[in-house]
Amino acid sequence: MKPDHGSFDASRVLPVFTDEARAAFATSYPEQPHKLTHRLGDHPLMALDALATLAEALPAASVEYNRADLPVGLNGAKAEGNGLGIGDTIRNIASTGSWAALKNIEQVPAYGELLASLLEELRPTIEARTGAMLKPQGFVFVTSPDGVTPYHFDPEHNILLHLMGSKVMTMFPAGDAFYAPDETHETYHTGGGRELYWRDELAAGGREWALSPGEALFVPVMAPHFVRNGPAPSVSLSITWRSEWSFAEADARAFNGLLRRNGLNPRAPGRWPASNRAKAFSWRLYAKAKGLR
Repeated sequence: MKPDHGSFDASRVLPVFTDEARAAFATSYPEQPHKLTHRLGDHPLMALDALATLAEALPAASVEYNRADLPVGLNGAKAEGNGLGIGDTIRNIASTGSWAALKNIEQVPAYGELLASLLEELRPTIEARTGAMLKPQGFVFVTSPDGVTPYHFDPEHNILLHLMGSKVMTMFPAGDAFYAPDETHETYHTGGGRELYWRDELAAGGREWALSPGEALFVPVMAPHFVRNGPAPSVSLSITWRSEWSFAEADARAFNGLLRRNGLNPRAPGRWPASNRAKAFSWRLYAKAKGLR
């Protein structure tokens, strides 16, 4: 039987995003990274003991953890395990030298209610720009002092709410092939990994975003980034969603991969507000015909 996480008391935390934060989001979404302030604070669902219990309740596929003393670029290597269980890893995160990601926390009702309440505050702005909010998901990251999350990208629109400790995310321009080659995008959207190869010459193009409790950061779709944790354990909550634009961009990338495998050199999909509908539609027809979806 899964542990009882109780129910989410929406009245305790709403509104989490201040008027100023929602105004900044409305100005910048969906393409400009920016900071927001939040009032999630020391929510009981985000306490270490609660997160350890959550991790033990989630399916194994929804939990990822490893040692955190990693380079910025894994460059094909695999992060080593820490030899511990996930519960012990999180409860003792100050000393385990680890990084843990709890994925799709909305599988547990209390966390699903928390995710829904946070996204509801931003829904009008999101849907005015990129249409229906699709596939809402929540992720929690728990990191030991000085841990590193290596260079990678993610397919979601993402707001990272920082709750404990400090960290610095170094982010790079989304859609720029210098930082994430087109071929890497194409491979990712046909089943490859999200890890990116690091070269020291990339460093000059990154912007550092320092995060403390009460601050949040909007990360655009597929914006490359890496994270360095501060000198204390940290906890962050990512609230994410997809849009028809993000799915079309992904499917256009997949179609480009098909074209490239057939000897062509296709043009990269456009960033928002470009629709990428023709290539996306072509990929969807191809994938359906081949039984890929």
